[in-house]
Amino acid sequence: MPQMDFSAMPDSARVWVFGAAAPMDGAARDAMLTAVDAHLTQWAAHGMPLVCAREWRDERFLAVAVDEAATGASGCSIDGMFRVLQRCESSLSASLTDGTVVYWRDAHGAVQSGERSAFRAAAATGAVTLATPVFDLTVTDVGAWREQFERAAAVSWHARLVGNG
Repeated sequence: MPQMDFSAMPDSARVWVFGAAAPMDGAARDAMLTAVDAHLTQWAAHGMPLVCAREWRDERFLAVAVDEAATGASGCSIDGMFRVLQRCESSLSASLTDGTVVYWRDAHGAVQSGERSAFRAAAATGAVTLATPVFDLTVTDVGAWREQFERAAAVSWHARLVGNG
């Protein structure tokens, strides 16, 4: 079976990261992950099964990876994954594919989300600083997901939203 454990994915594997605007746990999380897993077990590009995996983190973030050294994803196969997530959004009233949402940890360690204007407003009040942990959904490989997905705003593109970067 081409789907594998995420921990076995090489750092060079391509990754797509999706964020839920609100925490997803219980039945909503289970329904979404069941739909994603069902898709991954049959995910293919030009008839070739994709070596793939997924990881769920912080009740907010879904990483889907493809080892392109084994099998390369095509535009159509990637679109298929987005369609699965968009169907989940409709049925669960959850946002997973909105690239305009920014994610950060508050002073209590909880993951927060909002539009860039909300992040800037939090920075203006001091609730967000350059030391605030942020999440970078633009990472493109598993190594970056593991090492750079969550890091201080100062060393991420988020710094420019804080106003000091």
